[in-house]
Amino acid sequence: MMNPSTLSDSIQLAVAPVFLLTAVAGMIGALTQRLARVIDRARVIHKEMGDASLSVSARTAYQDELMSIAKRGRFINVAMIFLVLCALMIGLTVLELFFAETTGGKLILSSFVLYTFVAGIGSFILALVSLLIEVLIASYSIRWKPHA
Repeated sequence: MMNPSTLSDSIQLAVAPVFLLTAVAGMIGALTQRLARVIDRARVIHKEMGDASLSVSARTAYQDELMSIAKRGRFINVAMIFLVLCALMIGLTVLELFFAETTGGKLILSSFVLYTFVAGIGSFILALVSLLIEVLIASYSIRWKPHA
């Protein structure tokens, strides 16, 4: 039978990385909203480009915006992939910590805990970098000053 204090310690140890999972869930929600806005804007542009009376300069501007939107969508998707990978790695870390604590009665960690945790943190950092690039693309693709 398991010692209650050992069980309590193992739960505390395994729950600590769950706070990172909370941050990941928040970022996934934010990225989902950003992707939805990108998709909605692309649909509007495609509809506008279907207008036969559209001038060449307007059509060119729409094509440039579509290229920018496509880049943004790709970076959002890359960030989403890294966030899901992060969540999987941190989830595995939590399982490893919990099972290592509960099965042996004391903490006997395999080297997998280190690898999954570092992979999770690395994935989180790469997701943040991808998000930063997407935000920069969005910021530099708009005109901040009114037309003369």
